[in-house]
Amino acid sequence: MPPRAAPVELLADLIGVLREWGDRWYVFGAQAVLIWGRPRMTADVDVTVALVPDEPTRFVSDMRAAGFDLRVLDVDDFVRRTHVLPFVHSKTGLPLDVVIAASGLESGFLDRARRTRVGDLEFPVISPEDLVIAKILSGRPKDLEDVSGVLARQKGRLDIAHIRETLKALETALARNDLVPEFERLIGRGALR
Repeated sequence: MPPRAAPVELLADLIGVLREWGDRWYVFGAQAVLIWGRPRMTADVDVTVALVPDEPTRFVSDMRAAGFDLRVLDVDDFVRRTHVLPFVHSKTGLPLDVVIAASGLESGFLDRARRTRVGDLEFPVISPEDLVIAKILSGRPKDLEDVSGVLARQKGRLDIAHIRETLKALETALARNDLVPEFERLIGRGALR
């Protein structure tokens, strides 16, 4: 068997840990863009995890035993402030950000994650619709470019109504009015035509 790519090697080690923690998680970020959209350069892996039980300090211990080194000193304070555990995978040197699922939005993303196979490894990935929602919510230029890539590659396979409804609900919840117009602008650029 040929050697695994570094992100797949990292995920293989991560899966072993997450099986002991409820196994409810998904890959998002640039690695998900590679699966649902257009290839782009990336040097990290992002996952969201429903940590069951909710014991970040013990989770960090299990991650260290599996070859992941924490990149912050005070776990409890950092998780409380950010809901993120930043690691580096010792075998590959790749950064890994573990987002601890908290909101109803992330819970829905967990429910809709799709199993994906890369080489000999199967793992959950955020759905392409939810990836579009998350990227529009972030709003950074590279995230909006990622949305264009997902829209172009997933033509005819996306639940556009779900995306619009969720963005509209987020606008209401966050007192914003720019999410649906941004989505419509990206569609208007021809990504779905």
